[in-house]
Amino acid sequence: MAACALRRGLLSTVSKYNRKHSHRLLTAADSSGGCDVFRLRLLCRTCGLTASPGALHQRRFMSSRNRPEGKILETVGVFEAVKQHGKYETGQLFLHSVFGYRGIVLFPWHARLYDRDVTPPMSDSKPEPPGAHGSKEVKGKTHTYYQVLIDTRDCPHISQRSQTEAVTFLANHDDSRALYAIPGLDYVSHEDILPYHSTEQIPIHHELFERFLVYNPSKTPPFIARDTLKAWQEKNHPWLELSDVHRETTENIRVTVIPFYMGMREAQNSHVYWWRYCIRLENMGNEVVQLRERHWRIFSLSGTLETVRGRGVVGREPVLSKEQPAFQYSSHVSLQAPSGHMWGTFRIERTDGSHFDVRIPPFSLESNKDDKAPPAGYTF
Repeated sequence: MAACALRRGLLSTVSKYNRKHSHRLLTAADSSGGCDVFRLRLLCRTCGLTASPGALHQRRFMSSRNRPEGKILETVGVFEAVKQHGKYETGQLFLHSVFGYRGIVLFPWHARLYDRDVTPPMSDSKPEPPGAHGSKEVKGKTHTYYQVLIDTRDCPHISQRSQTEAVTFLANHDDSRALYAIPGLDYVSHEDILPYHSTEQIPIHHELFERFLVYNPSKTPPFIARDTLKAWQEKNHPWLELSDVHRETTENIRVTVIPFYMGMREAQNSHVYWWRYCIRLENMGNEVVQLRERHWRIFSLSGTLETVRGRGVVGREPVLSKEQPAFQYSSHVSLQAPSGHMWGTFRIERTDGSHFDVRIPPFSLESNKDDKAPPAGYTF
């Protein structure tokens, strides 16, 4: 069956895909309230497409009689079976199961996931930083993430739910900008990948697609890494590498944190160490809630403990609902020490006006032992 998308802006947001089913999916539109909202539905229910034991039947669907007015359905590709074991290869096309954008895998990362929702045995656990909430030790398990490119056609329609310029680097010492970003670069967890294949030779629109990948129909998937991708990965490995992921759920609101070391700068005869951290909030329940405040505690190896409070995050106070359950953003922190810890809470408001605090799992800020100079950007 065909995986289809509405070309009028394509995806604004997509509900969580039920991994217990292997049916093909259709993005269907609801234009109420002046905002296009898309939900994944089983094609067999929406379009009457069927799958026989021996073959998948693929055909056009939604006639002009029942097509939403002003919207055009176009075939994007054909979904493949989700991998329960193993990893996806470079060149794998996918839809993001939460944010709905089209993307392509560049290469995998193997991280240690510290999930505070799982009760660990005594061994292979990570202790809490000084002063953090609770005294629970958390077991780390290996988990696969992917460095991916986002299709630029989809970026405007996910920007309210996920930053598309979240991967940032320190600029050169002689650069007036403190940071610069590579648009359309993201990290995606293995379970968020909905793989598909396409007959297009350039199925993803991104300025780096043809610089990083080349079409080879004899391969599966048919997009292989160019030498420029391999060189870029090797050069930027210390600043791209994903090593630890931290997760915790409070009252059905799950918070996932991924810290990245960015490098060191000299300022006023002292060393300043920089990190970026990516945070995803996800509403696992049915109740509509809104993030109102953040409260951070930042401990530095130099012995300082800083408290930061403020409204919302990155200038927003996102609503988390069953239709739009997730919000993802990145921010930065600097310390005058090579390591430290962060932890805190988000103040969440219910529709009746009551509040509760959602814990942000504690995470370490560690600098690389071989502190090389941060990259100067991508040049070819």
